[in-house]
Amino acid sequence: MTALSPRPTAFMIDLDGTLVDTLGDFVAVLNRVLSDLALPAVDRGFVEHTIGQGSEHLIRSVLTEVGAPQALYEEAWALYQRHYETLNGTHAEVYPGVIEGLEALRALGLPMACLTNKPAAFARELLKRKGLDRYFDRVFGGDDFERKKPDPLPLIKTCEALGSVPGTTWMVGDSSNDARAARAAGCPIALVSYGYNHGQPIADVPAQRHIDRIDELLR
Repeated sequence: MTALSPRPTAFMIDLDGTLVDTLGDFVAVLNRVLSDLALPAVDRGFVEHTIGQGSEHLIRSVLTEVGAPQALYEEAWALYQRHYETLNGTHAEVYPGVIEGLEALRALGLPMACLTNKPAAFARELLKRKGLDRYFDRVFGGDDFERKKPDPLPLIKTCEALGSVPGTTWMVGDSSNDARAARAAGCPIALVSYGYNHGQPIADVPAQRHIDRIDELLR
């Protein structure tokens, strides 16, 4: 069936930086928010190194970066939600090998979830707009659980929802957040070489597999 060891009984796959390159969406949305607040823009490099720990962390980090008070958070969050709903997927592209990889994983007949720190509504809509929603049995976002990755709770709860045990449920992601969560939950982890790892080399992060494309996972 597959050369993966341990032999998988289910899969959990991250979204931003793993399935879809959404950096352009984040940059566009954040700079619309900052413009509305009469604040200076942030550059692409800062956003790339900051995303991955949930929208709340991102917005607070952006306010700090531009020298704005955290008292603006609630207003910035409301603007962020409004602009993201409009722009979701507009500046985003599915990574090479993703469709082929998801097709191969679905052919195994195993349950599969998309597990992201992105707000659930935005995650589900992005998957739908990019034609990826049909591959997943479940989709969980950063607001579906009490805590976000790198906490292991989302992975443990997703395993429960899929009816699988952590030890044979593979997590596929792009960052140390995914790896830390997987290790703490007892899940094997595969990391893609692209994506957003806070500016750090992903090859330095321990994992069962490092791959250049999702469709290499079963090879």
